Amino acid sequence: MLEKLVFTKQNPSVFGGTMIIAGTAIGAGMLALPTISAGMWLWYSLGLMALTWLLMLLSAQALLEVNLYYAPGSSFHTLVKDNLGKFWNLVNGLSVAFVLYILIYAYVSGGGSMVMHTSMAVFGYEPPKALAGLFFGILLSGCVWWSTYLVDRLSVVLIGGMVLTFIFAMSGMLGEVKLANLLNVNSDDSPYEIFIFVALSTYLTSFCFHASVPSLVKYFGKEPKRINKCLVYGTLITLFAYLVWIVACDGNIARADFKEVIAQGGNVSHLIAAASSNLNGAFLLRMLEAFAFLAVVTSFLGAGLGLFDYIADLCGFDDSRLGRTKTLLVSFAPPILLEMLFPNGFLVAIGWAGLAATIWSVIIPALLLKANRKRLEKLPQEQSAFRVKGGDFTIYILLVFGCVVGVCHILYVLNYLPMYQ
Repeated sequence: MLEKLVFTKQNPSVFGGTMIIAGTAIGAGMLALPTISAGMWLWYSLGLMALTWLLMLLSAQALLEVNLYYAPGSSFHTLVKDNLGKFWNLVNGLSVAFVLYILIYAYVSGGGSMVMHTSMAVFGYEPPKALAGLFFGILLSGCVWWSTYLVDRLSVVLIGGMVLTFIFAMSGMLGEVKLANLLNVNSDDSPYEIFIFVALSTYLTSFCFHASVPSLVKYFGKEPKRINKCLVYGTLITLFAYLVWIVACDGNIARADFKEVIAQGGNVSHLIAAASSNLNGAFLLRMLEAFAFLAVVTSFLGAGLGLFDYIADLCGFDDSRLGRTKTLLVSFAPPILLEMLFPNGFLVAIGWAGLAATIWSVIIPALLLKANRKRLEKLPQEQSAFRVKGGDFTIYILLVFGCVVGVCHILYVLNYLPMYQ
C-alpha cells in the first residue's frame, strides 16, 4: 500500500523508496521476535539480527543487479523464468504462494488473540479463540474483497497509527527497562547458544521485502545508486526498530517469564500479557496493545491483498463481484479454517513462512546473480550499472545462509533442535 502512495508522485524520491522498503519489511512478524529470541537472550539476539540484516540486504542487492539488465517493470517472475528456467519459476511461485497463505493464517491467529484480549479488557468477556479469529478474518478479508482502494485508504490511517503507537510504546517501555532483566541476573542456568538456530527462519521472515525491488526499478528507472540508497536506508530503519523492540521486551520481561508465553503458543496476546505485569501506567499498556493490533491488521491487509491478486491472476477470476467472491474463498477460506482448528499457531506459522521465504528471498536471488553473471561473460560489451560487493563470495555465502536456515527449521520441526521452554 505504501507503494501505491509513493508511486503517484511525479518525481521519485529516495525517502519514498525508503518508506516502501521499511513499510514492507516491518509488520506483525516483529511481534514474534522477542519470544523466539528468549532462549539466546539479548546479546546473541542483537548479533543475529545484525547478521540477518546484512545478508538480506546483500540478497536484495543481488536481485537489483540482475533486475537492472531488464526493462523497468519486469517482474520477479520474468527474472526467474529467463535466468533459471521453468522449474525454478515453479518453485518460486509455490514458495511465494505458501508464504502468503501461511502469513494470513499467522495474522488471523494473532488478530484473534488480540480480539480476545481487547474484548476481555473492554467488555469483561473473552470469546472462544476460534470465533475471535473467524470474526477478525472475515472482517478484514471483506475489506480486501470490497476494493483495493479501500485497503489503500485504510492502510494510510493504520500505518500512521502504528508509527505513533510504536513511538509512544517504545519510549515508555525503554523507560521501564530493568538492567537485571537485560543481563539475565536471575539466570535459570540454561545455555544460550543452542537456541540461536531455532530463531533463524523467524529473523529471516522479518527482513522479507524483496518483491519490492522490481517495483523500485519500475519506479526509479535504471538509477542503481538511488535505489540502493532506498535498500540500505529502509533496511537500517527496520533493523533499528527491531533492535529497540527486542531491548524493550527483554528489559521488561524476565527470560524465565517467556517460558509461559511459549507454553501458551507464543501468540501476540500472551506476549502483551507478560509485558503488562511489568509496565507501570494504563496509557503505556494501551499504546502497546494498540501497536500490536495495528501491526497485525496492516500486515493482514498487505499480505491479503498480495494473495488476493495472486490467486485472481493464477485462477483467471475476473474483477466482477462474483469473480472477487471466488477469489475471496480460495484466498482466505483455507487459512481461516486452519486457524479455527489450530488457533495458537502464530509463532510456528511465522517460522514456516521463513522456511519458504528462504527460497525466494535468499536462494533464488543468489542463483539469479550467478546465472546472470555467467550469461554476461559471453556478452563483454554489456557493462554492469551496479555490482554487489563481495564478488562470487556473496553468492556462495547467501546460498550457505539459505541452506542453513532451511535445514535448521526442518531439524526444529523434527524435534532435533530444542525450543526454550
